[in-house]
Amino acid sequence: MDNQSFISEFKSQCIRQMELNLPRIEKCFKILTEEDIWMQPNSSSNSIGHLILHLCGNIRQYAISSLGDIPDIRLREEEFSARGGYTKNDLFVKLTETVSEAVNVIRVVSDDDLLRHRIVQGFNYTGIGIMIHVTEHFSYHTGQIAFWAKLMKDKDLGFYAGVDLNKKNL
Repeated sequence: MDNQSFISEFKSQCIRQMELNLPRIEKCFKILTEEDIWMQPNSSSNSIGHLILHLCGNIRQYAISSLGDIPDIRLREEEFSARGGYTKNDLFVKLTETVSEAVNVIRVVSDDDLLRHRIVQGFNYTGIGIMIHVTEHFSYHTGQIAFWAKLMKDKDLGFYAGVDLNKKNL
């Protein structure tokens, strides 16, 4: 596999993983009420609303701003201080638009920019490191949202409905 094929496949897999999280979060939102979205189990935990705002801020800062080479406008404290102000629909639209914008940046980022170092949130990352961070961070918080939804509603979310997860590797 040549370098260009490797880079193309890497981008494609990061995008695929990011796009898998949106329908998972949407399934959670379908079983949750507006009040559930902003519920906090305790002062040390975040509501689902906070997690969505945080994902939007993080994806914007890392992928859109840093990889896309546009000014960083993130106000991280506001992601966690909100006490409402967004409906489930508002939050899902905001997340969907943010992911779409990030995916567009990832698709066009140059090979040189994938290797270039930059400082994001005080951390030194290459473009590849940023893509890994955004992908894993999004999945991490999607798992938290799914756990929180299952805990509140005692329902299987059916992420793998119809898929035989016991199949052996070929």
